[in-house]
Amino acid sequence: MKIFLIFFTFYLMSGAAKDIDVSGYSGGSVLVDSGKLWFSDSAKYMHKLHEWGTITYNTKHEKWINEGRFTLFKNNEGNLMIYIRDLNKRDAGRYQIRVEGKWSIDITLKVEKEICCKMSKRVMVNIGETATFRCEYSYSHINDFKIIFKEGRDSIDTICSRWNKTERFSISDDKHKNLFSVRITAVTPDDGGVYLCGVWINRHSYSYYIITTVDLHIMTKVGVSRVSGYSGGGLMIKCEHPQYKTKPKYICKESDGCSERKNPGFWGSFHKIGTPKAQISWDDPWEEWMENGDVSLYDDTRAGVLMVFFRELKAADAGTYRCGVEVSRYNESFTELQLSVKHDVKYPMVVTKTAYLGEVHISCQLPEEHKVHFCKEDDNHICQNISSSKVTEMSGSSERNEERVVTVSISNVSVRDAGVYWCGAETRDTYLTFISLTTKIQLNLIMAPVVRREGESAEIFCPYDSIYKSKPKSLCKGKCSTRDRNPLSETVREEKETKTDRLTLKDDVTASVFTGSITALTAEDAGKYWCAVTLHSKKCWVKYNPTLG
Repeated sequence: MKIFLIFFTFYLMSGAAKDIDVSGYSGGSVLVDSGKLWFSDSAKYMHKLHEWGTITYNTKHEKWINEGRFTLFKNNEGNLMIYIRDLNKRDAGRYQIRVEGKWSIDITLKVEKEICCKMSKRVMVNIGETATFRCEYSYSHINDFKIIFKEGRDSIDTICSRWNKTERFSISDDKHKNLFSVRITAVTPDDGGVYLCGVWINRHSYSYYIITTVDLHIMTKVGVSRVSGYSGGGLMIKCEHPQYKTKPKYICKESDGCSERKNPGFWGSFHKIGTPKAQISWDDPWEEWMENGDVSLYDDTRAGVLMVFFRELKAADAGTYRCGVEVSRYNESFTELQLSVKHDVKYPMVVTKTAYLGEVHISCQLPEEHKVHFCKEDDNHICQNISSSKVTEMSGSSERNEERVVTVSISNVSVRDAGVYWCGAETRDTYLTFISLTTKIQLNLIMAPVVRREGESAEIFCPYDSIYKSKPKSLCKGKCSTRDRNPLSETVREEKETKTDRLTLKDDVTASVFTGSITALTAEDAGKYWCAVTLHSKKCWVKYNPTLG
């Protein structure tokens, strides 16, 4: 934000109603010292004359009155200050400020087009270190005194100048380069805030021209963690901030100065993606994931955890990150993440597993001796935890010290459990948990073969989850999961039975069983069959193998 700040101190003769002339610049701000006392118990008024626009009317306060872009406040000397922010041409005109029963003054404000090299800066510095920022000025101000202000909650205070020096603050002026540098040593959380670099351009009216606005953010690094994953694999990072559960959280990369902060709901170009709320969840989250490119984020405000999911790691993802939380507007706490991306032809492994309904055993090969993590992809390719009542980790074996094979058992397998699963290694640090996903498993479910003779009848039973009872179901043969599939027949919501010449489909919604009956079997009926349930425009397929003897 570009700001002009002008101080005016006027010493008026008793009883004289003298005008104050103020000049500001479009997009900037002006700050005027009325030279008159605040008088806390007296009502304050501010009007724009001629238009008779009321800004503040009959208002009392100990030291601060704010109405949009207009603010009246008491400075450290007890005087009433007038602060007008974000000036535009319509602000030009004549104003009257009055303290009831005490005094009144008129101010004539001119708003001109900006003429100089103002700019805004964002500076981040770790707590205890030295903050340094530079402020450029035009050649015409080379011999003017330089000054630093700081915006407070209800004031703008002089921090450092030629006549007002502070122990930890210093100004050095390089007149050859037309810039002055500001140093703040041993910064503390209280040093965070907005600083204004100014030059004293009128020593008789105490006017100051603000050339640079600096947002100073104080960073507290709580720890350093080394995180690694495999190119092409997934990576889940859980950053813990339990004492700041509802505070905004983010992750950013230091190589770009943390200019792009990825944060669910606060910064970044994210859009919401749905998450399952039933059996598969991250501790039953009630909020939604946010997505940006190959990265998804979820802020678990109940636990104070930011979850960051890289769906497919690339070499470009390697680097140093900050996983942080905004403690206050200008104070942040973060864990430094040093992410390395490994390249190994073995990882990620891709495995296809075909199993019968009931119980499934899946073997996972892990590159290191860590806690095993097992999860299932949802429709948005986010790998979600699975209910502990369904998954059991069985004993693992190790051929070499750096590699082992672990068997995971899934009980009560139903149609709904078909899909993509991942195995990975989970590592726990003080403020961080990360999960490197290294083995991808495509789980296909089949029924036991159905064997019949020619001329006989065959029944294909397809149990399904009760949540699909109102969805249309169909039976097809051959390449059913491709675009050229040719369903034999399909039920609709209103009809629970469909019948053709030799095929009858029934949907028992009470028992959650879909049945296909084929009569007068021929040799051409042998082969693989699929049962499907339609979910919007997609079908969820389960494969069957009726075989004729």
